Amino acid sequence: MTIDVPQEILDALTDIDMPRLPAEGVASEEVRLAGIATPIYRAGCVVVGSGAAGLRAAVEMKRRGVDVVIISQSAWGGTSACSGSDKQTLHTANTADQGDNYRAMARAIGSGGAMDEDTAYVEAVGSSRMMASLQFLGLPLPQDPLGGTLRYQTDHDEVGRATSCGPRTSRLMVKVLAEEAIRLGVPFYNQTTAVKILTEGEGAVRNIAGMLVMRAGDRTQENPLGIALFVSGVIVLAAGGPGELYRDSVYPNGCFGSLGLALEAGVELVNLTESQFGIGTRREGFPWNLSGTYVQAIPHIYSVDGEGAEYHFLAGYYRSTQELASNIFRKGYQWPFHATRLLDFGSSLVDLAIYRETAAGRRVFMDFNRNPLPVPGDLPFSLERLDEDVRLYLGKAGADQQMPIHRLKHMNPLAIELYRRYKIDIAAGPLEFAVNNQHMNGGIMVDSWGRTNLGGCYAIGEAAGTHGVTRPGGAALNAGQVFGTRVAEHIGAGGAKRPAAGRVPEVAEAGIADLLSALRAESPLTVKAVRSAVQARMSEKAGIICDHRSVRQALIEARALNAEIRANGLAYERAAEAVRGVQWRHMALASEAVLSALDFFIGRGGGSRGARAICDAEGEFLPLASAGPLEDYRFRKETEAHRKEQIVVRLEGEEVRLSTRPNRELDKDARSFFERDWPAWLTGRIYDLDGGE
Repeated sequence: MTIDVPQEILDALTDIDMPRLPAEGVASEEVRLAGIATPIYRAGCVVVGSGAAGLRAAVEMKRRGVDVVIISQSAWGGTSACSGSDKQTLHTANTADQGDNYRAMARAIGSGGAMDEDTAYVEAVGSSRMMASLQFLGLPLPQDPLGGTLRYQTDHDEVGRATSCGPRTSRLMVKVLAEEAIRLGVPFYNQTTAVKILTEGEGAVRNIAGMLVMRAGDRTQENPLGIALFVSGVIVLAAGGPGELYRDSVYPNGCFGSLGLALEAGVELVNLTESQFGIGTRREGFPWNLSGTYVQAIPHIYSVDGEGAEYHFLAGYYRSTQELASNIFRKGYQWPFHATRLLDFGSSLVDLAIYRETAAGRRVFMDFNRNPLPVPGDLPFSLERLDEDVRLYLGKAGADQQMPIHRLKHMNPLAIELYRRYKIDIAAGPLEFAVNNQHMNGGIMVDSWGRTNLGGCYAIGEAAGTHGVTRPGGAALNAGQVFGTRVAEHIGAGGAKRPAAGRVPEVAEAGIADLLSALRAESPLTVKAVRSAVQARMSEKAGIICDHRSVRQALIEARALNAEIRANGLAYERAAEAVRGVQWRHMALASEAVLSALDFFIGRGGGSRGARAICDAEGEFLPLASAGPLEDYRFRKETEAHRKEQIVVRLEGEEVRLSTRPNRELDKDARSFFERDWPAWLTGRIYDLDGGE
């Protein structure tokens, strides 16, 4: 039986209005720096980014008496507020009767390798507190009649740790956290883009001095670009991931992250080889992940060429209608592309097939008004002829309706309503989609308190490289909340007492001069040209299918582009375009860093894992399709040694340098003991304020 959900409930969970921002503060003074009348703002800590992770950090710091402010390029415009999937997931510890405990969850989080064991445990043990505090703030997580949180299984999740408010879970998280931040009086500075981190010191002993920004509200005749200075000894980078890095991306437009910004300041990055890719609708329309019930409804997937002819292309990959339909279903909880699932006619063969269709110039669609067509010579689609795991799932869900759209409406009416909000009616016509970049698992290297190698600088959320090769679906939302709280605790315990550098005006003047030298109206290099070059190169050479020759050539081209940017700067005609010029300089640098890490990894014998299949004519694995072996996609096996280490990236002068470090290990025999360990908590020794890990 299908239960019709009242429209007011659909509205509440899909059309979520965000709170109005409070009035912004005013500059404490104005100083002429590098010939520009520069407004100066002061704070104990500056949080860069207004997504769920940044808001959590700001709320928790404000509660601890920290003088914290939030700066944001576009409040409520990032991935937390604008991205999701059919049931966007929070990944938290489940109950013991489901076979769960914190150590088991930590093992699952880090099971893909190249992840620090202490980080995985921090995320696991912090997940219960994270979920409870969000519920306290009003996050409407679903419950059973006895008060238990409803759960389901997601990708890389063996015991069902996933829960969800629906497709806009992270937007609801932003809403309740923003309301709390505003209630606590946290100042917001919107339309404020961080463009340069200012540092003081030499060698390994360097600290935060402040941050240069470009603000629309500070543009004047004497300061046409709106350059302003935030003086602070502590910053938290929470600006999300580098969504603009790929042309084929499910990120909202304008998501630049902070990897290039951090690299320029000497902050070390890690695990840039690791990302997530999966099927979703394109950015030109309404970017959204097509995971969960979108594919568990088992729609018909086909492609169309330039002449309008349809191709039932998946029939060339799977041996039977049952196998084809069952693997479409499995994309629901095996949504990210994973190299090992190319084998044995697994679910990532769907991604490869779609990738090949789009590379051939065809457009790919899913049609919820048609069941999958049969594989030629085989029986037609039937709900009774599905693999056992698929049949059992649909049976438990009561999804026995004859057409995909009716199965989808039964399992998740919000999934249909969401697209309707953006003038796309998937009940009336097919939905175009592709394999897109979705998440950066790597990022800024941090310790178990969220500290970077730069004194006073922290990183959280997708900006932080806390994920390994794979992660359970929803673990990123959990990690942002857990580490948002962790950095707030650390800063509140003493991190925010770090004084701003005494040479701030001198450092800021040099920083402004550097910015102005990179923005040249007469430059032949445009923002549009850099964007096109970076995005095409990353999508075509650093997506789900990689080979060493192509990656090496892409790296050579990326280095040449950055050399050209350094030599000629970037052209701009108006202030808003100047902001984009700085951001694309950062993206070009981030692109070189990612390609450098990939080239380094493959050159050292790195194999296929997680989001990427490393193709090699001598590779051990050969995917099979119904038509025969896919010889062009023979790929390497991952080596165990690479699972135990991480690739570190840093910028020295103009050169990207690479090294490796072993994963931090957790003492599995260690157990806390109250009377012994309580003094460390009372005295603050747990925060390790005098050194890093």
